[in-house]
Amino acid sequence: MGEVTLRDRVRPGLKVYFTHYAGGELWYRTDDGFEFPVPISDAEGGTFLATEKAILLMRYIRKHMEMLAASKN
Repeated sequence: MGEVTLRDRVRPGLKVYFTHYAGGELWYRTDDGFEFPVPISDAEGGTFLATEKAILLMRYIRKHMEMLAASKN
């Protein structure tokens, strides 16, 4: 099995679940266990539910996947 792609993490039907708040970030976990942060500064004026469609938080999933990939190099 190859590396998990962004498309794999946000395909239709997949959800994300709020897990905790720490260090100015809302932390979510995807159905496959991937955890990623949403900066609280981005949440201002928005509604962030305990459970959301993964596609709605794709921006943050992508950013965290890119950061993790860059830290491996």
